[in-house]
Amino acid sequence: MTEERSTVRSRQLGDALRSAMDNAKLTGKRTAYLLDWSESRISRFLTGKLPATEIEISALLAIYGVTGSERDRLLELTRHPATLGWTPAAAVRTLTDHQRKATRLTEANTATVPLLLQTENYARAIVSRMVNAPTDGCEQFLAERLARQQLFGIAHPPQCRFYIHQLALHLPVGGPRVMAEQLHHLLRMSVRPYITIHLIPTAVGAHAALAGTCGLMEFPDIGPVAYLETEAAGYFVEESADVSKYQNVFTALAAVALDHAQTTALISRLAVDHYGSGRSG
Repeated sequence: MTEERSTVRSRQLGDALRSAMDNAKLTGKRTAYLLDWSESRISRFLTGKLPATEIEISALLAIYGVTGSERDRLLELTRHPATLGWTPAAAVRTLTDHQRKATRLTEANTATVPLLLQTENYARAIVSRMVNAPTDGCEQFLAERLARQQLFGIAHPPQCRFYIHQLALHLPVGGPRVMAEQLHHLLRMSVRPYITIHLIPTAVGAHAALAGTCGLMEFPDIGPVAYLETEAAGYFVEESADVSKYQNVFTALAAVALDHAQTTALISRLAVDHYGSGRSG
């Protein structure tokens, strides 16, 4: 018997199939009738619990009238169910979808302010130095990155905890005025009830997140998923033994990071320092 196990890829495929079914104004029952399949089989495809072959998905896409690049994208998910790496565009779309469904989100950032907490000017300064960013349509690329912050506009955003290394706040991205704006933005975001920010002080020295930026998403009905983003690809980690390693990272960071009061005090001090140097410049 085929093991029914929900994965990042199968859930992404299932969500897209459900959307296509709705757009075609069909139901699971009608789809099952047209394909002579059981209704439960359709349901398990739509929830990502049943592995699907390319032939099966092709049949569903034909019924739902999905063609062109979207058809190619969904078939690609079927062809490589065990592949770890995702293209940057696919990874962003999948990460965004999963973060909106998560109940808890934890991130560790060692070099920059997390994207979800960046101001537009800070984000623009980063994009301007990304050698792999598109030379044409740079503003659209920036807008697509910042669109991920819409996570905080949904009805029930996840509880978010961010670990940021102190050195990231000393890096003058965009110059003193941009950094002052960014640091004040962090202070404003930190008072939201679903956002907690902890700084990893420089004095700690070596710490558990030296390997780089990573994140962890927790859900009400499936196991946690860890993720990593690079300019070349995105990676999702789902096996419980591997996910636990990232949970260990965040446990270790919690033990050395500053608490809320200490964090806001340090950010406030840095904001004044950056703002002062910006005025004098």
